[in-house]
Amino acid sequence: MLRAAAVVRRFWVSTRALAAVEFALIIPVLLLLLLASIDAGRAMAIYVKVRSASYTLDAVTNQYTTIHDPDMQQILGAAAVILSPYPTSPVSVVVSQVSVDDQGNGTVSWSDTLNGTARAVNSAVTVPPSLASSKPPNNACNAYPCYFILGEVTYTYTPMFGYFVTGPITLSDSLYVTPRTAASIARSSP
Repeated sequence: MLRAAAVVRRFWVSTRALAAVEFALIIPVLLLLLLASIDAGRAMAIYVKVRSASYTLDAVTNQYTTIHDPDMQQILGAAAVILSPYPTSPVSVVVSQVSVDDQGNGTVSWSDTLNGTARAVNSAVTVPPSLASSKPPNNACNAYPCYFILGEVTYTYTPMFGYFVTGPITLSDSLYVTPRTAASIARSSP
């Protein structure tokens, strides 16, 4: 019994190879932090591009007075190109024109999409309270109905290392803008 106590005491006070044992205990945590920071950095970079794509989608769309099918293909494609060098297969781009009446109710006038589902024409849209106020917001329109372009970009990000922990993460952004050159933008097909 004394011999076992002496062995335990000698092991307890020994400092040989202590750094190696501490390193072996800490290295998994350090690797986990490294891999998590790589995934988080990529997710933040993609989210910045998603925000930029939603702005670009609206900025290009509101320059038209009438949009034809070839124009819409270029508009939607430009929003997807913003996400380069990241893959564009998990991106969904939707652009819609929303009509707001004097009661603040929004309805879809037209909608188009790339890799997603377009909003149904005449479907209801919840408009932010600042846009759906009882008077034209910020003199954006002079009479009702008032029109807005709604650009929505959604990206399904799949982490490289943390997939088993979080699974896919949905990064999305939407933005309302007023048409620039006309009260509303007409959507026509050839």
